[in-house]
Amino acid sequence: MALVSRSKKAPPQVPSGTRIYAVGDVHGRADLLADVFARIDADQRAYPVGRAIEIFLGDYVDRGPASREVIERLIARAAARETVCLRGNHEAFMLDFIGNPAVLPEWQRYGGLSTLISYGLRPAMSADEGQRAALAKAFGQTLPRAHLSFLRGLKPTFTCGDFFFVHAGVRPGVALAKQQESDLLWIREDFLLHEEPFEKVVVHGHTPVAEPDVRDNRINIDTGAYATNRLTCLVLEGDSVAFV
Repeated sequence: MALVSRSKKAPPQVPSGTRIYAVGDVHGRADLLADVFARIDADQRAYPVGRAIEIFLGDYVDRGPASREVIERLIARAAARETVCLRGNHEAFMLDFIGNPAVLPEWQRYGGLSTLISYGLRPAMSADEGQRAALAKAFGQTLPRAHLSFLRGLKPTFTCGDFFFVHAGVRPGVALAKQQESDLLWIREDFLLHEEPFEKVVVHGHTPVAEPDVRDNRINIDTGAYATNRLTCLVLEGDSVAFV
């Protein structure tokens, strides 16, 4: 477990006896997710704790080759561990497509065809309106009920101690309790360039970085797993910040 130094301010904390494992954007890399599970399990065997919460920051699907398997693994993990799965903008696209086939061209730009292919479908690269409708219908019929329930049950945010977990970030100047979902799933520059404290330290993904970006007001753990083969897992316990 590699420790990361922080500023000399009174550090934020999670409740005593609790350890948080927060995982960045997976994007269809079931192999990397399995490796993270193994690292978490090894860490818990080496350093037992009363309560361990595994938090996944969204964007489980698209771009990588195994979106379906990622969701299968997360569902299985939740049956055996205390987990919190947050909604990312890519899961929002996935759900929206079933009822609104017109979003396919935009979803496709974000890697959505890889997700459809992982479910055994064969989408055309330039689908017309009729093909989009047929594909959305087929997807709705193919998507396992457990996967649909998983997608619909994703949370927009999660709070533990002095930390606020979200996919993309928050709108500066707006109370955490009053954030708009569009910002929680999509915000970038207005959030990333904000250097003043938020109500809590925001742990997020959405914007890939070469290395985990640990700041006084936020922590970015999206290390671009689908392209870099690096899926980051942040560990928070007491007032310590570490990675496994």
